[in-house]
Amino acid sequence: ALSYLSELKQAVQSEQIGVMLLHGRIKEASNKSSNLARHLSSVGSVSAYSAKGPGDRLRHAYETDFWDGARKSVAAVWDAHGWIWHAYEVSGMDNIPDDTPALFVYYHGAIPIDLYYFISKTFLFKNRLIHTVADRFLFNIPGFSIISEALKVIPGTLQTCSNILKTNHLLAISPGGVYEAQFGNAYYKLMWKKRMGFAKVALEAKVPIIPVFTTNIRESFRSVSLARRLWLKIYTLTKLPIVPIYGGFPVKLRTHVGEPIPYDGNLTPEQLQKKEG
Repeated sequence: ALSYLSELKQAVQSEQIGVMLLHGRIKEASNKSSNLARHLSSVGSVSAYSAKGPGDRLRHAYETDFWDGARKSVAAVWDAHGWIWHAYEVSGMDNIPDDTPALFVYYHGAIPIDLYYFISKTFLFKNRLIHTVADRFLFNIPGFSIISEALKVIPGTLQTCSNILKTNHLLAISPGGVYEAQFGNAYYKLMWKKRMGFAKVALEAKVPIIPVFTTNIRESFRSVSLARRLWLKIYTLTKLPIVPIYGGFPVKLRTHVGEPIPYDGNLTPEQLQKKEG
């Protein structure tokens, strides 16, 4: 009887070991299947984007002008990223003029990734490159001047901005700038202070202002709210963006392009600033 029980115990243990090995194999196969499914899903997303995307526009751009093709290649990458990661959309594309100048005024998120998507989509689907104003500290970064020249990024003096618009181009300005990017929050309150540069530019160039806002941009990237007073003091002294930023969350982003506010020579910069804000 003892011998029989011993043999039975060994058989049960062997069976348990077999079951454990089988379970491990099944789990391993399941993980591989999940990884494969994710890979196929990514490939499917890229393929779907390519099917609907600007492939013909890229080929045509390279055939006519190398730099135009290079810009559109970069734009296609950003557009694909926005479509896959944020399901990015633009509402109000019809408000973007086809062949006349305009000044876009937008809310500055912690990282203006929505602006990259918006510029890319406008360039690809409207064939118009939006010039942008960047903070001066960026132009001290080695190599940035080359990028800025290719992508039409400028420091943004009153005269420079006005000249761009007078030559029939589109220009984007965030009155809140780096200050709004660092110290804004989920309430999306405009932090323009008394900045009226954009209003002076619009009046000088006699162009309409088009308001632009992206929903959820503060949910995609966020600035750290702890020690706010300390960061504010350091920024006031250095004018450098030192507030830590975190995020990259795959939230839905939709940019809303408002109806143009027409040029009115009877308005002062102060009146226009209040009207826009």
